[in-house]
Amino acid sequence: MKEQDIKTVARVLLGASLVYAGISHLTFARKEFQAQVPDFVPLKKDDTVVYSGIAEIAMGSALIAAPKEYRQRVGQAAAAFFTAVFPGNIAQLVNHRDAFGLDTDRKRFVRLFFQPVLIWWALKSTSDK
Repeated sequence: MKEQDIKTVARVLLGASLVYAGISHLTFARKEFQAQVPDFVPLKKDDTVVYSGIAEIAMGSALIAAPKEYRQRVGQAAAAFFTAVFPGNIAQLVNHRDAFGLDTDRKRFVRLFFQPVLIWWALKSTSDK
């Protein structure tokens, strides 16, 4: 398989995962996502979850469907989004909030190491090099 084909599969898989996550924000996992909203966010937790869900659906759709000349910018935007929501993962650890099977501080701590992977994935799968 060619490198560009691998990038395409990775980009579409990441985009589909974001669309799924966004839908789950708006429906069946809404309460669990509220556990990740840091207390310093000046919006209601549910509003934050809804807005971030909409953003994830848009971001995932853009990763899947953006024309080639915009993909790198979309990847950068997705990486920025993953960076922006990272404090939510930290808040879940610091505040000992259970969600998504992360019911121990160890599991919540290990989860932190996946965010840089998502950032790398967004950038790598959309780069033209």
